[in-house]
Amino acid sequence: MEVWILLGSFILLIICRVPIALSLILSSLATGIYMGIDLSAIIQRMVAGLNSFSLLAIPFFIIAGEIMNEGGISRRLINLANVVIGKIRGGLALVNVLASTFFGGISGSAIADTSSVGSVMIPMMKKQGYDSKFAVGVTVSSSAQGVLIPPSHNMIIYSTAAGGVSIGALFMGGLLPGILLGVALMILTYILAVKRKYPVGVPVKKEDIPRIVWEGLLGLFTIVIILGGILSGFFTVTESAAIGTLYAFLITFLVYRDINITRMGVILQRSFKTLSMVLFLIAASSAFGWLLTLLKVPAMVSNALISISPNDAVTILLIVIILLLLGMIMDMAPLILIATPILLPVAISVGMDPVHFGVVMILCLAIGLITPPVGTVLFVGSAIGKISIENATKGLLPFYVVMIVMLLLVAFLPALVLWLPDVLGQ
Repeated sequence: MEVWILLGSFILLIICRVPIALSLILSSLATGIYMGIDLSAIIQRMVAGLNSFSLLAIPFFIIAGEIMNEGGISRRLINLANVVIGKIRGGLALVNVLASTFFGGISGSAIADTSSVGSVMIPMMKKQGYDSKFAVGVTVSSSAQGVLIPPSHNMIIYSTAAGGVSIGALFMGGLLPGILLGVALMILTYILAVKRKYPVGVPVKKEDIPRIVWEGLLGLFTIVIILGGILSGFFTVTESAAIGTLYAFLITFLVYRDINITRMGVILQRSFKTLSMVLFLIAASSAFGWLLTLLKVPAMVSNALISISPNDAVTILLIVIILLLLGMIMDMAPLILIATPILLPVAISVGMDPVHFGVVMILCLAIGLITPPVGTVLFVGSAIGKISIENATKGLLPFYVVMIVMLLLVAFLPALVLWLPDVLGQ
């Protein structure tokens, strides 16, 4: 009965469109009252969920992304990508994918990526004769791919939910799959561009190339600072995030100088709004997860999945399907916090490394971000492209195929995830 109250009340509240964090708290309190648990214990679990040094990196990553987004980094990354691959057929679409890969490594947010890069690229692609469905499909699929590229605050959220998995290993574990998925999306984009005879990109003037490359590399150096500090062991994740934020501030306001320092107030306001939602979710899910463990829900789910088939591959496939379905109806951050305590023990029982499972989970949920009915990135891309969700989804069909194939490769070839962390000693 306790399990039914916990999960049933949560689902009911979600259906009634109560915010997810509040639904988690209310269902936890209702279950605690039924079980006769002192409610102060639930509040203590919420506070304990935020008592993690690694969580300090999240506000820095959010602020750094907001600073560089506001300061024109997306335009410069688009220009840099255009120098690299913009001259071939479908060049503008390829630039879109590469720019999203660059920007994803700075912002760590698929929605920010779509909003920033998409607001420039989608109108530009439509103006040059690209189909609206294709323009939106390229943008949102490459934005979802960007969440695998480190640094990603979703990796930090997973690390917290998983009980302290190495963030450096997660960052490095997501790098190779992220790059391979980006390459696969570029190959598909080029094939479709040739087949549909989309226009050839306009070459960049030679005299502009040094300036474009210099400005683009200055922005990308933010990633080098963060990852270099972590991999060298010279900085912790939090320290690297803080130094990366300071660098982003200096580059934006002293070098690029596209915006006035007075905009910093707006940037901080947006950052704090995002941060408050993330931390509220983490606190609420900590109490919810504690009750799940207390009621032995992870063990029940594990036994249920394993009982379906003794084959480990079948169990892994079921985990992937469950995550894909959940990703279609809920956003990434709350799902990481809710599903990790339940599914991670199952994954470990069939031989998956926690780092491997984390990357598979984030890729599954990234696909969910661009899948109806609750694909937030899909909604943003459709709004920018001024097309319906139905048409945007039709344009995404070939991109879904590539992303699912890549997901299955990552799920069943753990070396794609674990090789780089092992080589770098993470």
